[in-house]
Amino acid sequence: MSTDRSLSFMEKAADVPTADNSYSNGDKDVGVIQDVEFPKGSSLFAKAQRLGARFQMEIRGIERVPEEEQTENSIWNAASMWFAANMVISTFSLGTLGISIFGMAFWDSVLTIIFFNILGIIPVAFYSTFGPRFGLRQMILSRFWFGFHGVKIFAFLNCIACVGWAAVNTVVAAQLLHTVNNGSLPPWGGVIVVSFGTFAITLFGYKAVHIYEKWAWIPTSIIFLIVIARFKMSGTFTFGTLETGHIEAGNVLSFGAAIFGFATGWASFASDYVVYQPKQTSRVKIFAAIFGGLGFPLLFCEILGAACMTGTLTSTSYADNYIENGIGGLLYAILVPDSLHGFGQFCLVVMALSTVANNCPNMYSVVLSVQTIDSNLAKIPRIVWTLIATGVFLAISIPAYYSFESFMDNFMNIIGYWLAIYEAISLPEHFLFKRGFSGYNVDDYDSPSKLPVGLSACFAFCCGVAGAVLGMFQVWWTGPIAALIPGDVGFELSFGFALVAYLALRPLELRYFGR
Repeated sequence: MSTDRSLSFMEKAADVPTADNSYSNGDKDVGVIQDVEFPKGSSLFAKAQRLGARFQMEIRGIERVPEEEQTENSIWNAASMWFAANMVISTFSLGTLGISIFGMAFWDSVLTIIFFNILGIIPVAFYSTFGPRFGLRQMILSRFWFGFHGVKIFAFLNCIACVGWAAVNTVVAAQLLHTVNNGSLPPWGGVIVVSFGTFAITLFGYKAVHIYEKWAWIPTSIIFLIVIARFKMSGTFTFGTLETGHIEAGNVLSFGAAIFGFATGWASFASDYVVYQPKQTSRVKIFAAIFGGLGFPLLFCEILGAACMTGTLTSTSYADNYIENGIGGLLYAILVPDSLHGFGQFCLVVMALSTVANNCPNMYSVVLSVQTIDSNLAKIPRIVWTLIATGVFLAISIPAYYSFESFMDNFMNIIGYWLAIYEAISLPEHFLFKRGFSGYNVDDYDSPSKLPVGLSACFAFCCGVAGAVLGMFQVWWTGPIAALIPGDVGFELSFGFALVAYLALRPLELRYFGR
């Protein structure tokens, strides 16, 4: 949405505070604070925006970031954002699923983790390169691929994804907190603690999120190194037996779908966190920074999770703790007994609180997706949407706590399905039909008549859904193709079906509508 359009409902009023808390009559019907225009007047929107500005909260929504404000020169800021967001316990817990859910051994889990992570990370790194170039958030950028109205489908799905991710992360943190002091903190208490921490940071916006993520990975990394040392000393690791055959193939595909869904889950808001990088920033540097910032913690934590999970196969103590308290119980068995005791419990608390780093991108970007769905929703201040989203994921997290493994596996796969469709449409549109970055006129981002109509994208989306239905392998539904393997090939089929449909219909759409 353009600034003029987003401010059309704003009321005129008297003087308002500027960034230094002085007062100015401003220009016409808007004032400027923190280099962002905001409304004046007595409406709820205007009051909320001025309140946010007074406390240095980000009040910019989905408007394009102008070049003069793209002053964040640190590539490390781009990399550390994803490094911290993934050097967390939820990434560790994902790595355990190969052994706990699919009955795989260590080495086949590791190979699956490596391959499907690379597959999922590449789109995230690529989409990030658009942020500095265009100054657009990911869902707004997506209008160039899906059309002004077609993108609303993906924005809605992204809202669900952001809230769902936050719920997954919060459940793992609650499990950890519940193990401390013999379960003195109830599950719902742990959920509330993590939810509040997430809300407190995302409330202040882009800069606060980046500052937090820049340092949040350090204590978590230290504790993971302690986990490695303690687990090695336990002598409970086992490689297991590498299986072959169609059952093993099905397990690899199903586990791989969850790995892919987690890694590529960041694609739908990749550019959100580099829009303040200068326009001339090297795309190669951005790509490399995001690939490395995502790749290292994903591989490190997931492989460590797979290794630690093998301990439940050789140690009754590990197995009993895991059965009773999930991932939190497993880490408790590694860190607390024998010598660490109180320090081990302290490590669990820090590890649980680090989950906030994974939640922050979700809760920040969900607001941008909400505003993309409808211009009227942009009239509700960002800080209000942040509060609403936090309340929703809090409500989901508590029941999800009691059936975490199945919830996590099902959710990861579903995320992989729709993002595979997103990528199957956006990538050919960029490379084949727009022929690279030169095919964009960024000023058209808020002009429906100059954007793609979106009919071919919507049709391809429907075909992709059909592919997912045929290939998904879930507790509540097994597609006919998945049943033949048996294993989950939902994201592969959804990508293939959507890609073929889009390539077939998009040329006709261009010929008929010219856009």
